[in-house]
Formats: sequence, C-alpha cells, structure tokens
Amino acid sequence: MCRHLAYLGPPVSLASLVLDPPRSLYRQSWAPSDMRGGGSVNADGFGIGWYVDGSVVRYRRSVPIWADESLPGLASSIRSGAVLAAVRNGTVGSPLTESAVAPFTRDQWLFSHNGLISGWPGSVTKLAESLPVSELLTLDAPMDSALLWALIQDRLYSGAPAAESVASVVRDVAAAAPDSRLNVLLTDGEQIVATTWTHSLWVRRTTNSVAVSSEPWTDTGWEQVPDHSLLLATKSTLAVTPLMEGR
Repeated sequence: MCRHLAYLGPPVSLASLVLDPPRSLYRQSWAPSDMRGGGSVNADGFGIGWYVDGSVVRYRRSVPIWADESLPGLASSIRSGAVLAAVRNGTVGSPLTESAVAPFTRDQWLFSHNGLISGWPGSVTKLAESLPVSELLTLDAPMDSALLWALIQDRLYSGAPAAESVASVVRDVAAAAPDSRLNVLLTDGEQIVATTWTHSLWVRRTTNSVAVSSEPWTDTGWEQVPDHSLLLATKSTLAVTPLMEGR
C-alpha cells in the first residue's frame, strides 16, 4: 500500500508537513504503523503537489523519498496553504516509474490512491469500458490507481460534485472488486475529499486548517475516520458520512 496526506490552511513549508514531524510521511516511508497487511516499506517513489496562486505545482520521483538529496532544501524553501503528498509501495506487477507515482493531476485537481483494486485488471473491465477510448489510451500508467483516477475524472468533468464523483466510483469499484482497498484523496486547493475503504485515515482540525493523513504525524489533535466513510473538508468545515448503508 501507500501513505498519503492532504492539508488546507495558512501557508506552511512543505518540510513541516512531509519531513519534519516525528512521524512524518518521510518516516512512514520505512516505518509505517498501520499498513494492514499491505507491505512494510513505501520505497517505490514519492510525490508532492501544492498550489501557487491557484495553480498546481507537482514534484515526483520514482526513488524512495529518503534517496532524494535535493528534497530537504526544496521542501524547506517552499510554502503553500494547500498540499497533497504521497509515498508509494507499488502493487506487485505495477510499473515502477515516475508516471505511476501520486499525486496524479489534471487542471486544478490533485489525486492520490492508497490501496489496490483486487483482481486487476479483469475485475474492472466493465467499468473501464464506460470510459472514452482516448481516456484509456492516455492513462498516466497501466495500473489500478490511474484507472481509478480516470473514472473519477470522467464523473467530475461530466458535472458531478467532487464528493459525489469520488463516492460513486469507490462504491462501483468495490462492487466489481469486493476485496479492494480504496482510500483516496482529492483536492482542488479549496476542499479535500477523502475515503476510507479497508484502510486507515485520520483527520486533525484547528480553527483555520484541516489535515488528513493515513497516519497521525504528531501526538495530539487527531481523530480516526471510521472505515467505509466519505470525508469532505475545507479550512473551516468538516463532514464525515458513511459510504455504506447501515453504517
């Protein structure tokens, strides 16, 4: 599996989110606390996306985050009020290339997937057939996370709200591939949409910020998001709703 985080709030350095905390994403790359049987080391790449004057900037590498000697200086010098970052533990058989590393992006959107689609690719063939051929031919990489992002994009750009697009795709993929792990993060710099589906997610709020992460990176202020939930947050609002009836 992978580890990921998203942040909205006053501008902070990328290092303060990704590198510096005691249980930062950097540390989680080799010492995660809750991988739930999905591996132990997230060494197959990392990526950070942030916003500058409303525009997306992205930095991705296909090496372990600890192997990038330029990252500490870069991350310490950049500040942003909206960030999405991830470290990757690639699913067996998936490409180990930069194009396979989150965050994926289009226009103002940043996207990350922590998990896997079980039975890939046969389990989701019917869902893939609903996409235009051009979308399938231009996937970021031939992998489950890229298809998941394409499915969400298809609904987003058809006019559905972000939370509805994410929730409906997660439900459809889970129905087609029941043992999947579908924790996703999506942001446009103004809102965060996240799901928990057979994996961990935590949220921390202050008066003017919100952070969402696979694991808490500090000791206080975090609340665990229940499994099979949809989270929708801005700097000042937070809503968590069940993705499954009866929960």
